[in-house]
Amino acid sequence: MLTAENLYDKARETADHLLDILDEIPEYGIVLGSGLGSLSEDIDIDVEIPYKSVPNFPVSTVKGHKGSLIFGWLSGKYVMAMNGRFHYYEGYNMKEVTFPERVMKLMGINKLIVSNASGGVNVNFKIGDVMIITDHIFFFPEHPLRGANDERFGPRFVNMSEPYSMEMIKVVEDYAKNNGISYQKGVYLGLQGPTFETLAEYKMVRTLGADAVGMSTVPEVIVAKHMEMEVFGISVITDLGDEEFIKNVNHQEVIKEAAKAEPVVRELVRALVERY
Repeated sequence: MLTAENLYDKARETADHLLDILDEIPEYGIVLGSGLGSLSEDIDIDVEIPYKSVPNFPVSTVKGHKGSLIFGWLSGKYVMAMNGRFHYYEGYNMKEVTFPERVMKLMGINKLIVSNASGGVNVNFKIGDVMIITDHIFFFPEHPLRGANDERFGPRFVNMSEPYSMEMIKVVEDYAKNNGISYQKGVYLGLQGPTFETLAEYKMVRTLGADAVGMSTVPEVIVAKHMEMEVFGISVITDLGDEEFIKNVNHQEVIKEAAKAEPVVRELVRALVERY
C-alpha cells in the first residue's frame, strides 16, 4: 500500500522504470476518463504498457477503462496518456488514486490534461455538452494531501487560487470560437461515488455553486497543483440532475453519451497540445 512515508520512493522507482523504457521525456500527461479513451486513436503510439506491468501501479477495475499507459506523439508533442484512471470508490486510498500524477511529475512532465464524464446541474446545460472546467469543489471524505507532507513533492499548504490554468483555458476557448465549436464553462464538484446522485444531492450540488458533478478529477488536480503542474480540465455532460433524466441514468448511458462528444473533446485537446 502507498503511504505518505513511502510515496516518494515508490513514485521515483516507477518514474525511473518508465524513463528507462522511453527515448523521449513526455511534455504532457493526459488522463482519459469514462468514454473518452478513443483519444488514444489520435496518438502515434510509441510504447503502450498495461498497468499490471508498471511497478507500484494500481489496476483500473472500471468497465470501459482499458488500463494502460500510452506514450507517443500527439499534435507534434510527445505525451503520456492514461487509458483509464483510478477512483476512490474502487477501494484505493487517495495516495493510490493520485499516484500516476506523482510519477508524471518525477518523469519531468509539467502539463496535465484531465477529462471526465459528469452530471450537469446547470439549467442551461444539455446532454452532450462539453464543459471546460474553470474551478472545482472538493467533496470527498479523504483529502489526497492528508498525512505527513514530503517537501520533495511540494509545500504543506498549497495555493489553489488557480487550479485550472487560465492560459490553457484561453488557448482552447480561442480555438473553439475561431472554429465554431460550442462549449460550456463551469465548476466541477467531486463526490465519492459509486452511486449516481439522488435528486436531492443534485440540488445540493447546484446550491453549492457547481455546474457539474462527478466521481474523479479533483484529487488528481490537487496533487498536480501540489507539484506545480499546469492543468487543463474538460468534462462531457452525460446526464442531467432533474426528474426527467435521473430515472434512466446508468453507466452504459454515460459511456454512450460520452462517446458522442468524443470528436469535440479530441479536437480541443489536440488543439491545446499543438498550441500551448
